[in-house]
Amino acid sequence: MSIPPLPRPRVLVVGIDGVRYDLLDQVPMPRLAEVAEAGFLAPVTVADATPTMSGPCWTTIVTGVEPAKHGVWGNHFGGNRLDVFPDFTTRLARGDHRRTFVAAGWDPLVISESGGPLFRAPGRLCYVAPAEDTPEAWEAVDEEITREAVDVLRDADPEASFVYLGAVDETAHFLGCGEEYRASMRTADERLGRLLDAVRARPGYADEAWTIIVVTDHGHVDAGGHGGRTVEERTAWVACAGPGIPAAPPTGEIRHPDVAAQVFAALGRPIDPHWTLDGRPFPVAVPATTAA
Repeated sequence: MSIPPLPRPRVLVVGIDGVRYDLLDQVPMPRLAEVAEAGFLAPVTVADATPTMSGPCWTTIVTGVEPAKHGVWGNHFGGNRLDVFPDFTTRLARGDHRRTFVAAGWDPLVISESGGPLFRAPGRLCYVAPAEDTPEAWEAVDEEITREAVDVLRDADPEASFVYLGAVDETAHFLGCGEEYRASMRTADERLGRLLDAVRARPGYADEAWTIIVVTDHGHVDAGGHGGRTVEERTAWVACAGPGIPAAPPTGEIRHPDVAAQVFAALGRPIDPHWTLDGRPFPVAVPATTAA
């Protein structure tokens, strides 16, 4: 009797910038809820030593180490140590020859601007620059990023991917956290859904084991803006579903550095102690069994 091959592990991380955790109960985001219901959605408290800014938070998320190691303390990435502590797409591509993919429109993430890029050498890269710095321009960027990522996720074969959506954060900066911000949250959720649908439309999906992680970096004050220490700014969140992630609340605290560690765990890639990661794979609850 032949033994069927094991499902091929794949990971998709979707980063939606600046989505307030306390508004998730008020703004319908059914595709995010779909991920949460299949696994979990949990708050993340930005570490005391980490500024509530996109640069240090996203760098922590994708490298698995805190700013004291990666050296990014603001939205200018100068002085970083990303050569020592690379992002997960670069580490997997360079060290393991894995197929990795990044799609983003914020310059320091993907090009040599403001001390970047954060993502040094993913296997495949999609970059779309905003025509101007307005909420409308950023919505257009996210739309193009989503279209490009849908094509790659559906038709190519990346093993680990990161897709960044920045319009929600930019809307808050310009217009505060009112109705326009909430509308942008709903649009980001629709784009997340298209990414999920692309994964499920893959010809080989039945033979693959996908882990989906959706994460935000920080919150906002009501008027828009972040960088301070209010609860609204310091409370982020992460949702995850996939093999080994039961539909149950996590047993312990989830932290930003844990995202990169979970990517490695989902791919079956042991974490080298020489990497000195600050993160560890997500602590998850084991569903209770019913006694016979």
